[in-house]
Amino acid sequence: MEILSAEFVVSNTKVEKCPQDNLPEYAFIGRSNVGKSSLINMLTKRPKLAMTSSTPGKTLLINHFQVNKEWYLVDLPGYGYASRGKKQVEKIQQIIEDYILEREQMTNLFVLIDCRLEPQKIDLEFMEWLGENGVPFSIIFTKADKLTSGKAKDNVNKYLRKLAEQWEELPPYFISSSEKKTGRNEILDYIDSINRSLKTQDS
Repeated sequence: MEILSAEFVVSNTKVEKCPQDNLPEYAFIGRSNVGKSSLINMLTKRPKLAMTSSTPGKTLLINHFQVNKEWYLVDLPGYGYASRGKKQVEKIQQIIEDYILEREQMTNLFVLIDCRLEPQKIDLEFMEWLGENGVPFSIIFTKADKLTSGKAKDNVNKYLRKLAEQWEELPPYFISSSEKKTGRNEILDYIDSINRSLKTQDS
C-alpha cells in the first residue's frame, strides 16, 4: 500500500464524537514509551503527524488520522502509567475501554510491545482482556533496531511462548523499527488486505 495522504481529523475523549463516516479504523495502543507516535509517523511517512514526546503519556485522547481518504489510523491513549493519579488512570482506562468495546468501525487493534523487555504482566493481562471480549488484535513488537536481529527474534519467541500458554491460536504479529523502517510494508500490506476483504464483503 502506498500512502498518498495522511491528515489529522479530530481528537476527543468520547467515542460518540468519533467520525461518523463508517470508514474502517485501525487503532494503535501500547504502554507508555513504547514508541507509538514514532511508529505512526514512520508508517505514514509524516514525521510530525503524531507528536513524539520525551514525556511518556502525552496521548490522553482518541486521535483520528485519515489515510488515503479510505481508512482511519487511530492513536489511542497508552495504558499503565504509574506516575499518574488514580482518578486520571481510571479516566484514561474508561476512554480506552469505551472506544475498544463500543466503536463498531474499529477493524483491528494493534498492540505495541517493546521487544527489548521480558513479557510484562500488564501487556499480557490487556491482551487477555481483548480475547475475553472478542476484540480482533495484532501485535507489533517495536524498537527492534535497539537489539541484534538474533536477540530481537529470541525475545519475540519468548513472548510468543508465553502467550501460547493461554492462547490456542496466536494473533498475527510484526517486528518493527521506526528508525530503520522495519515492518512498514508488512503492517501496511496487512491493513490493505483487510480493507480489500471488507470491500469484497460490501460488494
